Amino acid sequence: MILDSCDIPIVLAPLAGGPSTSELAAAVSNAGGLGFLASGYLSAAELADRRRRLNELTGRPYGVNLFVPGPAGDVGRVRQFAAEIESDVSGAGARMGEPRHDDDDWDAKVGYLMDTPADVVSFTFGIPGEDVISGLRARGTEVWVTVTSPEEARRAAAAGADLLVVQGYEAGGHRGGTSDAPEEAVGLIALLQLITARMDTPVVAAGGIATGKAIAAVLCLGARAAALGTAFLDCPEAATAPVHRSALHADAPTRLTRAFSGRTARGIENGFLRAHSESAPAAYPEVHHLTSPMRKAARQAGLADYVNLWAGQAYPLTASTPAADLVRDLWQQARTALSHAVSHLS
Repeated sequence: MILDSCDIPIVLAPLAGGPSTSELAAAVSNAGGLGFLASGYLSAAELADRRRRLNELTGRPYGVNLFVPGPAGDVGRVRQFAAEIESDVSGAGARMGEPRHDDDDWDAKVGYLMDTPADVVSFTFGIPGEDVISGLRARGTEVWVTVTSPEEARRAAAAGADLLVVQGYEAGGHRGGTSDAPEEAVGLIALLQLITARMDTPVVAAGGIATGKAIAAVLCLGARAAALGTAFLDCPEAATAPVHRSALHADAPTRLTRAFSGRTARGIENGFLRAHSESAPAAYPEVHHLTSPMRKAARQAGLADYVNLWAGQAYPLTASTPAADLVRDLWQQARTALSHAVSHLS
């Protein structure tokens, strides 16, 4: 597996929607981990440009992440939500976005990755068709699928996934599996046990991992590596907005919400999240497009109450550290934690 060629079992979570950069992915890969480039919200041409830059920065393996398209949302409920948030949008100095449904340039990006293979392609928001998985594998690409339940894990393995990214309830950003129901979310430790006890497919653990001790814990639970996203948000190589970076240094609680995108995601609580989480419909990407101008204007103006401040539950442990140093420091912490555990047992 690709992870066998990595010196350090740390994976950069894709971080779509702004923070993902070629520089960040390269720094993680060059330090011995596995960097990832997010393609969510990018066109195939934009993805190709970022990969060209990434290839200039590293000769090490890296991955590319894709969003699997889902069904259209309820038009009526989206209209109702648009009317509800109109004053918030204008308060942020923006106009309402067009709540359209699209597939995130799916066909073009899959075609591009068939023509220009990557070391790893991971999928979020669903399980791609077996033809996509087999086509990528035939070109030498390793296929990873994000799962949030044992049933999703079984389906992904049956479809031909080489590895499962097991995402726990604690994770920041969007829930990455097929199910968007927050009541079905499971904590990472329980989920790892349920999946690794019954399946042989390799797994990477994701969700609330912010320290070397947590990395050691998931390795002991059978993961081949730990995937971290929030931990890298304040690295200088990330394109995280200043208002988002500032929020990472506070201590507000996190919460699952559909208010910003129409799909369940974990973010730091703010005014918009508190006001609209209960009424936001399950309609992705319609709500994402609806609120996009508001979020963009708020990021530029530094209005934290109108920005999706995605972060995992352990975000207060985030540090402003260069990505390569962070990878090496976390791995040293993990090795120390594992050594201490062994000494206690003996």
